[in-house]
Amino acid sequence: MPPMDTSNKIQFFGRLPLFEALNPAELEQLASIAQHRRAPKFQFIFMPDEPADHLYLLLQGRLKTGTFSADGREVIKEILQPRTLFGDLALAGETTRSEFAQALHDEAEYLAIRVLDFQLLMQQNQRLVFACLRHLSQRLQRVEERLAKLVLKDARERIIEFLIETAGREGRRVGYETLVKHHLTQQDIANLTGTSRQTVTSVLNDLRKSNLIYFNRNSILIRDIEKLA
Repeated sequence: MPPMDTSNKIQFFGRLPLFEALNPAELEQLASIAQHRRAPKFQFIFMPDEPADHLYLLLQGRLKTGTFSADGREVIKEILQPRTLFGDLALAGETTRSEFAQALHDEAEYLAIRVLDFQLLMQQNQRLVFACLRHLSQRLQRVEERLAKLVLKDARERIIEFLIETAGREGRRVGYETLVKHHLTQQDIANLTGTSRQTVTSVLNDLRKSNLIYFNRNSILIRDIEKLA
């Protein structure tokens, strides 16, 4: 993708619910302050303890966000798809990053917006403030739901639920079967579900022996979502 010009940025922002409150002049103002950037595969866009001075919108590719435990273990919070806002805790007052954002197996393209510039836009449009509050509320709700799963469900249930949610979001349905091309390692799945790689391997192998799924490095074929659930 070549660098985005202003008109393409305006079209992109105009399709996002977060910015539906902006008028054409404000969309143009937003486009003028958004910088088009690229991150090669596996590159970190930001790391914990770095200044939280930008917001980002993913255009192409996929990212993972997360933190590192005290012993250096990676804990993945979310896998982000295009058209997603990230680095958004800066809107809630975060001045130093508490998490990381890293490109996955493909180059990621994104727009970077300085927080100070975005805040000026928020001062001009109260409806944008409410849209951002709604966005942050939905983010908090996802975190709370994930925490509840970690507390209330065992490792096997969390891994199966991850498969079902990923299939619903990214899968291609053919009859009863659903094909998910994910490019996640078993360690990534473990980091997302709060389990260990050995547990993920064991659960996936059990599901394959039961003919509920088939998997290789890049994809998972779910034989029948309803039976898996």
